[in-house]
Amino acid sequence: MRPKFKYYNQSQAFLLPPSLDEMIKETHPVRTINKIIDEIDISDIENNYIGGGATSYSPRMLLKILVYAYMNNVYSSRRIENLVQENIHYMWLSGMQKPDHNTINRFRSKRLASGLKEVFTKVVMLFHKAGILDIKDLYTDGTKIEANANKYSFVWSKNIRTRKEKILQQVNELWKYALQVSAEEMRDVRPQSYEEINPESITETIEEINKVLVKKKIDKNVRAKLTKVKKTWSEQLRKYEAYEKQMNGRNSCSKTDPDAVFMRMKEDRMQNGQLKAAYNWQISTNNQIVVNYSIHQTAGDTSTFIEHIESYKRQYREYPESITADAGYGGHENYKYAEDNKIEAYIKYNYFHKEQKSKWQKDISKSDNLYYNEEQDCYYCPMGQAMENIGEKEKITLNGYKQIVSRYRAKNCVGCQLRATCHEGADNRTIEINKEAKRLREQAKSRLMSPEGVKKRKRRPIEPEAVFGNIKHNKQFRRFLLRGKEKVEIEVGLLALAHNLSKFVA
Repeated sequence: MRPKFKYYNQSQAFLLPPSLDEMIKETHPVRTINKIIDEIDISDIENNYIGGGATSYSPRMLLKILVYAYMNNVYSSRRIENLVQENIHYMWLSGMQKPDHNTINRFRSKRLASGLKEVFTKVVMLFHKAGILDIKDLYTDGTKIEANANKYSFVWSKNIRTRKEKILQQVNELWKYALQVSAEEMRDVRPQSYEEINPESITETIEEINKVLVKKKIDKNVRAKLTKVKKTWSEQLRKYEAYEKQMNGRNSCSKTDPDAVFMRMKEDRMQNGQLKAAYNWQISTNNQIVVNYSIHQTAGDTSTFIEHIESYKRQYREYPESITADAGYGGHENYKYAEDNKIEAYIKYNYFHKEQKSKWQKDISKSDNLYYNEEQDCYYCPMGQAMENIGEKEKITLNGYKQIVSRYRAKNCVGCQLRATCHEGADNRTIEINKEAKRLREQAKSRLMSPEGVKKRKRRPIEPEAVFGNIKHNKQFRRFLLRGKEKVEIEVGLLALAHNLSKFVA
């Protein structure tokens, strides 16, 4: 018996034109994405458009295809352009319109700059009202994502300072040489020590030196150096000033993405912790749904905490009720900030786990293990000797936060049998105690050791860390495509929005 095949005719005519809607399953995730974005008010994005001229593609349509692309690990605007022309789901979302990659990229990098965060917040609030998550109970963590920057073209603030000091030193040497050759002409022109360092003053000084030495018989190497520095130093100093302005207090920047900062990457392929231009991405989650996100230009998590929570407040008009985070956030300033704003902070400090061990508790070199007499305001050393308060001093952190530290000193450590294990200094033992920080740590420890604290500590690793794992491993997003902090924040906003919607349709 001969086999039979289904009728096949590519030129077959349809009685009625086919509809894309009929070709997509009712349960397909693309329908959920379409429905949710249709329900969201996107007027914040629409307000970025200026009336007049040619008509623009619908921002709602462009947002749909971008979010759906990010859900499916597609980040290139050129790939999205191809999918809109070839993939039935993208064609359905776009209504058969075909925006090119320039339109898609322009919408992503410019139109979403001031409206994406509001759209993200509205989607989170939909989930919150549906009982899927609690926006008041946060789990916070951060990760470093490599910037779209050349890893070999970077500038360090320390190197700029060193170079400027060398220029200043050489200017002074040239000035002293000019004084030796022509002291009479230069008597009232400049002091011997020249301290100003900027392009204008350097140019002025070199011109004055040249003016005095123009008719003098001087060393040819000095003459060549004067010619060279007149051409190069002012230009170099202008370049240094521009870099310092870009860094704005940071310790480094990239020439290809000036907003990026060089950070040591844990996930480097060479497994040697290379320094690369990157951004610190912070998120707060609940039920593995991103509630808040922010981008920072510092490698450490401690200094990102306050700014991150303030961005949450701008979104939701109030502070969260509780925050759980690891030891990277456990600083004095952060504890005080949480206390002042009535936030239950389940945040570890850097030696929280170590102090639970008997070895730490028996270590007499640790000031936390010394007994404190509050009435007499003194500590007692391991031998029972009173350590009296010898005054206070002010310390300022790298973030500019002021701390008051009390100093206590033992009266006589000479001949003490425990000296070798108590302290290594040549003088009597002196300890410095930040009483405010100590009080806040004790409160944090009490919260962390409570039944609720233990529960939250167990939950924290499966909250933000799982989200980052999904985005970096499953979605293969390990390097930004856009440059500049503002555009990078748009990228992480799209990633967070796509992640949340993926959780919703899963």
